[in-house]
Amino acid sequence: MMDWIDLIRVAHVLGACVLIGTGAGIAFFMLMAHRTADPAFVAQTAGVVVIADMLFTATAAIAQPITGTLLMLGLGWPLTEGWLALSLVLYVLIGAFWLPVVVIQIKMRDEARTSAAVGAPLSARYRRLYRIWFACGVPAFSAIIVLLWLMVTRPLIAL
Repeated sequence: MMDWIDLIRVAHVLGACVLIGTGAGIAFFMLMAHRTADPAFVAQTAGVVVIADMLFTATAAIAQPITGTLLMLGLGWPLTEGWLALSLVLYVLIGAFWLPVVVIQIKMRDEARTSAAVGAPLSARYRRLYRIWFACGVPAFSAIIVLLWLMVTRPLIAL
């Protein structure tokens, strides 16, 4: 029989899966759409990506600190645990990259919609936004991999 801490742990792991899976999926689909240079296809893909980010990523991003705090309290882990403190720093760093990316995706979608509507190629502004979007994704995704490793291994890290 599962107790409440097991249920919270499952919710926390599920949230991590959603964050990583949605993030990787969004990155893949945006990259593939961008490579076509087809404004209508990019606009359609970016539109779906924005919805997915709001529905899945945002929900999981809100749930993670809640379930993480409940786990920390339920298992008696102090914030002075090195792996836990580093995890929290990484989570904030990931959020600092993710929040602008959401805004950038909306702007990319809108730029692609405008280009498609007038039958023009993707604009210089779209291409600049894409480069920023990509540049933000690399450290954010790298940090989430490190964060996952910290959560699974809980290494001894002295503060």
